[in-house]
Amino acid sequence: MKALGILAVSAALITLAGCGSDDGAAAAPEDAALSVVATTPEVADFVRNIGGDKVAVTQIIKPNVDPHDYEPTPADIKAIGEAKVVVKNGVGLEAWLDQTITSAGFKGTVVDSSQGVTLREGGHEHGEEEGGQEHAEGEAEGEDHDPHIWHDPRNAKIMVTNIEKALAAADPGDATTYAKNLTDYSAKLDKLDADNVAAFAKLPAADRKLVTNHDAFGYYVARYDLEFVGSVIPSLDTSAELSAQQLTDLVNKIKATGTKAIFTESSLPPKTAESIAQQAGVKVIGGEDALYGDSLGEQGTPTGTYLGAEEHNTKVIVDALAG
Repeated sequence: MKALGILAVSAALITLAGCGSDDGAAAAPEDAALSVVATTPEVADFVRNIGGDKVAVTQIIKPNVDPHDYEPTPADIKAIGEAKVVVKNGVGLEAWLDQTITSAGFKGTVVDSSQGVTLREGGHEHGEEEGGQEHAEGEAEGEDHDPHIWHDPRNAKIMVTNIEKALAAADPGDATTYAKNLTDYSAKLDKLDADNVAAFAKLPAADRKLVTNHDAFGYYVARYDLEFVGSVIPSLDTSAELSAQQLTDLVNKIKATGTKAIFTESSLPPKTAESIAQQAGVKVIGGEDALYGDSLGEQGTPTGTYLGAEEHNTKVIVDALAG
């Protein structure tokens, strides 16, 4: 049904385009910003940091919108059709994108920012040991891999490097600018990672237990040596639901492990998490302290950037588990 909807929207856009004429249309000036479409808030922020004022970024998925079940709009299809570069997270996060690109008649470059990232296979709900990883070098798509790669800043460095290479190839005249921006931003990612390591070093290992809305923090858990106790939605995406038995099991596991809190996420409703927290006798962390699992905050706010959202996540988790 989604594919039919995309095709219908595409046909409508083509019809509208045919009503006008591009005879005599002026060519874009040579110094015009490179037109880039970025799928997710995280990827869009990476493009803005690497591209600076040399790129014009259209962000498809808006803040606090669940990317797992997104349906593209006519405006999305139009933007993709007019872009020179499309940048995606990859690892199957944007299940809707390939059909949308086809419908838009996009002829430019598609950048898979996940290329080169070592992927987690499956998720904690599939029986993986806490904090462990199964590696799949070079694979960028597939439902069997965790798409939330950006939660390890070392992966974010790979992602921005892929973006820099693509921007430089599409706009060689500004390659020096992109390279400098990559160097500067990579240093900020290194600092973020070092600050996170230092923050968790102050938290006793016995207190590093995490329960979240859904299984979005596997890379974060592995990087900072946390223990993943469970999630309200037992899945890498947000389509699954806890059965009554799973809910009981999660409550019992929270009690047995001495977990101190359940963390809600900004793009998901907190109601079930609040109910589980009440049954388990632990606090629920939400509202302004909700974690950014799949999204970023609104642009112009402290959490509207990748760096700001990740700093927020670490401070909230450490403060709650230390309390």
